[in-house]
Amino acid sequence: MPSIPNLHPERAVLVTGAARRLGRTIAVALAQAGWHVAVHYRGSAAEAAETVCACRQFGVEAEAFAADLDDEQACRELVSSVAQRFPGLCALVNSASRFEYDDALTVNEASLRAHWAPNTAAPVLLAQQLHRHWMLRVQVCTDAASREALRAAACVVNLLDQKLWNPNPDFFSYTLSKAALRSATELLALALAPWVRVVGVAPGLTLTSPMLDEAAFERLHRMAPLGRASTPEDVAATVRFALENRSLTGTHLLVDGGQHLWRFERDFSCMN
Repeated sequence: MPSIPNLHPERAVLVTGAARRLGRTIAVALAQAGWHVAVHYRGSAAEAAETVCACRQFGVEAEAFAADLDDEQACRELVSSVAQRFPGLCALVNSASRFEYDDALTVNEASLRAHWAPNTAAPVLLAQQLHRHWMLRVQVCTDAASREALRAAACVVNLLDQKLWNPNPDFFSYTLSKAALRSATELLALALAPWVRVVGVAPGLTLTSPMLDEAAFERLHRMAPLGRASTPEDVAATVRFALENRSLTGTHLLVDGGQHLWRFERDFSCMN
């Protein structure tokens, strides 16, 4: 059995979109660091179960929770369901995201709404519910020392995108939704302080997509001042840092090998 560093008996995190890809890597990395993990998924039940098993290998508790983040009520109920299973819930990682192509000439209201719900509205609603859950814990503390221990101990991490610092008009609706989430990160950091922190993490080109073959991905991944962009493990390590550093809030950590410093006219997925 692998060793369990810094295992806390209560500390739990909800990771959205944790059945696959980047969300899965984040969930497993946090489990390895001693976090109990609520694995959110929408339709990938079998893959979510695999993530749960991978997390449990590190001796922590993990469970899968299904929810459609396009549905406001489902968002509100998700945190409540997780908190019933994990009373020590103190963290939220908003990794789930819709990423579908449009541009300024093809964007329409349906596309904007489709991206807004899971990419912007859901992270805000989930953060709101985490804050409510955390404040219930604060309110039952009867002494100042116990209350002080809870200050800034809860955290929300929103997954953003380096292209917000290096914009291009590809994936128009997606980019707008992430730009709104970037602003929401700062607004929520002010509104939820001093009890809940809110931090943005912005990866560079981290995983390939159906629009990129392997050779193109490898070439584009190297297009950065450091000679490579981010790996899933890089992003997961940064998420853990944000969750555990109680001085961070209202800021954005770019994990991209410096890609945001170079000007790209197109989205990476369109540069095959």
